[in-house]
Amino acid sequence: MAPDGRERCHWALSTQDGMVAYHDSEWGVPVRDDRTQFEFLVLESAQAGLSWYTILRKRDGYRRAFAGFDPDKVVRYTPARVEKLMQDASIVRNRAKIEATIGNAQAFLAVQREFGSFCTYLWDFVDGKTIDNRWRKQTDVPATTPLSDRIAKDLKQRGFKFLGSTVIYAHLQATGLVNDHLVSCFRHAELTR
Repeated sequence: MAPDGRERCHWALSTQDGMVAYHDSEWGVPVRDDRTQFEFLVLESAQAGLSWYTILRKRDGYRRAFAGFDPDKVVRYTPARVEKLMQDASIVRNRAKIEATIGNAQAFLAVQREFGSFCTYLWDFVDGKTIDNRWRKQTDVPATTPLSDRIAKDLKQRGFKFLGSTVIYAHLQATGLVNDHLVSCFRHAELTR
């Protein structure tokens, strides 16, 4: 239980700055805006092999480095821009992840052209409705599901990189396609209303 008396998911009870606020206001909220979807794809793929807290601390740096998460701008990044980003300590300086972000912007725009929006594409996997899970313990929450396997496979076929099933499941949790707040967490009930 947190000092404010609210029950939260175990991972949000950290003393690390921003984790409680992120849990309480963003994580699991249904996202139906393409720019926010792209932001979370960038951040989740950057997290691969790292902690979410590391990425959350660098979020403003990512926002600056990747044009406010505007895929139309990111797709035009040049090799010289990649070299500049490799010197930017406000983001994870991993060349493969930076280049994947640029390539993913191109794939993201292709999905938008094909489906009208990335949100239409992604939400169609869940028939437009959040999957409301009812986990009682953090150990019950899976790292991947058949749904995340299917979406990751489809995204890879569309040219996306650094977006395997684990990253995609984290994305589905963050953007509210699945409600994985524990049933004891106050946010679970708020998001199922």
